[in-house]
Amino acid sequence: MTTEISVAPVVTSPVVTSPVVTSPVVVTSPEHPKKNRIQVSNTKKPLFFYVNLAKRYIQQHDEVELSALGMVVTVAEILKNNGLAVEKKVVTSTISMKDETRGRLIQKARIEIVLRKTEKYASMATPPSAKAREKEAAANKDEKKA
Repeated sequence: MTTEISVAPVVTSPVVTSPVVTSPVVVTSPEHPKKNRIQVSNTKKPLFFYVNLAKRYIQQHDEVELSALGMVVTVAEILKNNGLAVEKKVVTSTISMKDETRGRLIQKARIEIVLRKTEKYASMATPPSAKAREKEAAANKDEKKA
């Protein structure tokens, strides 16, 4: 088990105003200067924002590294179940974060998943049609209302 200690939560996410990404946002940090790394958050963006961003990264870099404290497994499973990616590496660790409300350190489980593009990717990953984008936007709107 790897332990990482931090005083404040590590929260980095792509800043994009719509779920349809025309040019991917590169998420890097001094310790992980990778252009194919996505910090997934279950509070910042809807699930399929990360699924679509991961598809884009797989298309451009042949693999994607997903990192998160929660929803990353769901994103990885959707890509795998659709035949777009296979697991290359899975790493789990525990990090210490400062609880904003109580001001004390709490332990959080962390998982990083590196996915590699499948050979079938090019034939399976087609750009979403306008109708698919409208359907996804409506689903995201409904998700925000809930």
